[in-house]
Amino acid sequence: MAITSGHGNPKWTRDEVILALDLYFECKGLPPTRRDARVVELSEVLRAFPHHAKSARKATFRNADGVAFKLQNLRQVATGKGLGNVSRTDKDVWAEFGSDPAGTRQQAQLIRAGVKVAHEVREQEADYEVFAEGRVVTEAHLRRERNPKLRSKLMAARNALGPLACEVCGRQGGGSNAELAQAIFEAHHIVPLSAGEARVTRLAEMALLCACCHRQMHKLIAMRRQWLTVADLRRVLGGAG
Repeated sequence: MAITSGHGNPKWTRDEVILALDLYFECKGLPPTRRDARVVELSEVLRAFPHHAKSARKATFRNADGVAFKLQNLRQVATGKGLGNVSRTDKDVWAEFGSDPAGTRQQAQLIRAGVKVAHEVREQEADYEVFAEGRVVTEAHLRRERNPKLRSKLMAARNALGPLACEVCGRQGGGSNAELAQAIFEAHHIVPLSAGEARVTRLAEMALLCACCHRQMHKLIAMRRQWLTVADLRRVLGGAG
């Protein structure tokens, strides 16, 4: 029996279903088998999606069997024939693109280009400053800082105290559009990861920095091979460090 899914595999996203629908149209509504070169190629593209990095390591994730089954799901939506395990996303994508193969192809090409660009960006980001604790700890630190919920909580807390400003250089977001002005700010964890740590990050352990100062903070930590405070960076930038 074909293996198409496994525990923990995420649901198909809108982008992924669009790629499958593009192949469905290419096949003139007659879904090919898992051995078809086009099915295998799409499986490889889907497994390369950057936001599915961990899941893509599983043999069951978006394998050729799964792609072939998804094409049958789309056939079910389109004709009433095929496999009945149809998702809400399948139906929504069909409602949007089912009568527009050309538009589907255009959107699919954009998605494929986006996957390629995302990998190029990730390769560029791999050139970040590595802290003394090593690359794995550095990556964990970056993931914590990029948590949008934590950033939103920090911004809300700082906003309650007055106008938002970088805690190093004092820069404030300019312009009348508040959402655009806030885009310059990033959250920085001033407390390093602790061995075996599995607790909620406190706002008191975070600093609000502009993107420029945040990058300089990481550079300084990597250069000195030790964790530094906001005051430390201020002294260095002021010429006293």
